[in-house]
Amino acid sequence: QVQVVESGGGLVQAGGSLRLSCTASGRTFGNYAMGWFRQAPGKEREFVAAMSSAGRITDYADSVKGRFAISRDNAKNTVYLQMNSLKLEDTAVYYCAAEKSPFRGVLTTTPENYYWGQGTEVTVSS
Repeated sequence: QVQVVESGGGLVQAGGSLRLSCTASGRTFGNYAMGWFRQAPGKEREFVAAMSSAGRITDYADSVKGRFAISRDNAKNTVYLQMNSLKLEDTAVYYCAAEKSPFRGVLTTTPENYYWGQGTEVTVSS
């Protein structure tokens, strides 16, 4: 049973920063890609960022490139999402995602390919 648990959400002013953390347990963390998705009120869940199992490959949504950074510490079974220069439109519930299958060289942005955490709310205020 894979368990994914996020933390670090909260209220932040526009232009500020926030770091989300996520741990995944129940299997060998370092064999799987990890990602972040988000869902704003009234919208579908969307891809934010992903990182390969060893951390060498990353992918970002265009809307967060240059502002957000994904990283991971395989020794701690933890993945992070550093969010800088936050905008009002970044307000959403952020979900950590653990890829279901071992990483084989290509990152996926398809939600169905991931296990999910319960989500952590990020609110950006003006």
